[in-house]
Amino acid sequence: MITLSVVVPVRDGERYIADALASLCRNARRDFEFIVVDDGSKDATGDIVEDFLLDLPGLSVLRNRTPVGLADARNAGLSAASGRYVTFMDGDDWLAPGYLASLVEAVEGLGCDFVRTDHIQVEGRKRVVHRAPLAAPRGTVLDARGAIMPAGVRTMVDYPYAWAGIYRRSLGDLLHFPGSLHTAEDRPWIWRLHREAATFAVVSLAGVFYRRLVSGSLTQVGDERQLHFFDAFELVFKDLEPEFLPKAVRNFCALLAHHLDIGDRLTPELRARFEERGAEMVGRLPPDLVTESVARMACEREALLRALVPGLPPSPHIRVRRDREEPQ
Repeated sequence: MITLSVVVPVRDGERYIADALASLCRNARRDFEFIVVDDGSKDATGDIVEDFLLDLPGLSVLRNRTPVGLADARNAGLSAASGRYVTFMDGDDWLAPGYLASLVEAVEGLGCDFVRTDHIQVEGRKRVVHRAPLAAPRGTVLDARGAIMPAGVRTMVDYPYAWAGIYRRSLGDLLHFPGSLHTAEDRPWIWRLHREAATFAVVSLAGVFYRRLVSGSLTQVGDERQLHFFDAFELVFKDLEPEFLPKAVRNFCALLAHHLDIGDRLTPELRARFEERGAEMVGRLPPDLVTESVARMACEREALLRALVPGLPPSPHIRVRRDREEPQ
């Protein structure tokens, strides 16, 4: 019986996929399976993965002739998974030795639906541990919905990284990503998971090394896929319970300001479309919640949103000049 399935989507990852798979070799167990989804790679990714078939027990490869995007590549891996639990790893990241065994030990020991972890952000030779934003005690089983609020601080829905955790595969459709999205797919995913799953926990375990600012990643590419940010939040807001609306508005406004701040990566035409879509979506949100969200931003980001939506009411006199939900 397979205990853990690890889903690894990758596209044109010849620079890093060997590091990723080598780290899986240092985590392998007979009851672990590793599913690489080669999402239409045009470089040597497929050949490199083939080289590991004999070295990594439990490795299998799914290949898409044409790219379908990260969300559907992950979904394909989920459909092929047979483990009691599942986790994810991106093809340009790597894992510490023994990390996967520790993940399994954590979720089995706690008996909850899913467990979230910290991670290590990598920029060149720099390593920084980023902790999951949980106010409650770690290593304790908690109500998943209870970790969405409060609105005014970073909570677990501001930490959407699917690869920073382990999940019971019996959660079924809750683990599937919206395939219509080619970026920001993790935002509606994490909101749905916390709204509909029953229990979770956070443990002090940091074994994922996340490469940031990788050339060619969607966080660095300024094409039309960036407009999927709005489609992602349309899904977040769809059928959202009123109790969570203040948090969702704060979450959206903070991320919108972040995208506007780095808008130089977009062409003038695409930036105009992005701003038009942003203004339209902000205009549909409750004005009082938008005003409160803007009031808690850094001055520079407040100015960006006020330029986008000139009709916003003045901010309250007492202000918090730091956006606590700023993306990492």
